[in-house]
Amino acid sequence: MHELGVVFYIIRDVKAVAAENKVSKVASVTIELGEVSGVIPEYLTDCWEWACKKEPLMVGATLNIETMEAVTFCEDCRQEYPTVKYAKICPHCGSENTYLLRGRDVNIKDITVMESSKEEAESQDYNTEENDHNGLDISAPIE
Repeated sequence: MHELGVVFYIIRDVKAVAAENKVSKVASVTIELGEVSGVIPEYLTDCWEWACKKEPLMVGATLNIETMEAVTFCEDCRQEYPTVKYAKICPHCGSENTYLLRGRDVNIKDITVMESSKEEAESQDYNTEENDHNGLDISAPIE
């Protein structure tokens, strides 16, 4: 089950963003999960809940998963098409000279944090597309 490793990478990157921004509590994390990433969303959620209990910064944080469509490119006709529907064979020209453009990724899209004040907690969003922690390469070996 590599979902636990993926969760550890996500939490590692969230902790780095939190440290850079002096955040003490994460409310939720939104990820983009590629259709052909090989990651099972239900397993990912189970691992997330378990791992967040172990990190004070993450306790109670929810995981939101947005599915990212897998798209393949045909080198012969230069067209893109949905990977899950047509697999490796281009529906436009019948070529097998194709490659996956996107859909295998796991990206951190958004981190919502809880900022404590004397009167009440306020929510604040950090869009991770503006920093170095928005991508997670799950093809890399888990250390």
